[in-house]
Amino acid sequence: MALYFGRSRNIEHPPTRCKLAMAIDAVYKALSDPTRRQILALLRERDMTAGELADRFELAKPTLSGHFAVLKAAGLIDGGRSGTTITYRLNVSVLEESLLGLMNLFSVAIPGPRAASPEARNGSRPRAKKATS
Repeated sequence: MALYFGRSRNIEHPPTRCKLAMAIDAVYKALSDPTRRQILALLRERDMTAGELADRFELAKPTLSGHFAVLKAAGLIDGGRSGTTITYRLNVSVLEESLLGLMNLFSVAIPGPRAASPEARNGSRPRAKKATS
């Protein structure tokens, strides 16, 4: 039985939070570190083993392992083991969902396909408006 220690009282369970909000928090925590963002950029290019990733950084392997753990906990990467080798791959859908969630939170319009203007359909550029004096 875990206790949550609030400001002035002890209660049995922590305040209820939406699972989605907790997942988004984990993603943004993972994205807050420049090393983890660089790992994600490398994995965007292709799947890589832990050793290949380690060769790209001047960090101790236990430190990198900690970064991998944070990224995995956030669902941003998946690791598959083959013998003693772990190959990591980027989980793009989690990143996309988190970014869309943030955009929705702040009511940012999500750009979609735009209707083509008559000029665009004809292959010409729109004409500049003349300044009136």
